[in-house]
Amino acid sequence: QVQLVESGGGLVQAGGSLRLSCAASGRTFSSDAMGWFRQAPGKEREFVAAISWRGRSTHYADSVKGRFTISRDNAKNTVYLQMNSLKPEDTSVYYCAADQALRSSDFGLRQGLIHYWGQGTQVTVSS
Repeated sequence: QVQLVESGGGLVQAGGSLRLSCAASGRTFSSDAMGWFRQAPGKEREFVAAISWRGRSTHYADSVKGRFTISRDNAKNTVYLQMNSLKPEDTSVYYCAADQALRSSDFGLRQGLIHYWGQGTQVTVSS
């Protein structure tokens, strides 16, 4: 059974940092592009960041550029999202995603085609 399990969410003050992890299981994901999305209450799910299968290409939403960093460790079947300088508007449920067919550059525009999703982890940033 293929699973993506996020961890690392929590409550942090504005300006603080969190590191999210997404552990994949059920098969190797070393050939998959992987990414992070988020959804705040009453809003649509939005793209945050994506990384190519080798980790050579990364892509970010404008709202998080310079603050968030996506990385992966294929030996551990895990993708990370380092979030710095957090703002209250970053408060959301964060979801991990993976797909073998899509390029990481397509994650932002074609999220409806992504095959694998995690259950999400809550990130709350207090002002």
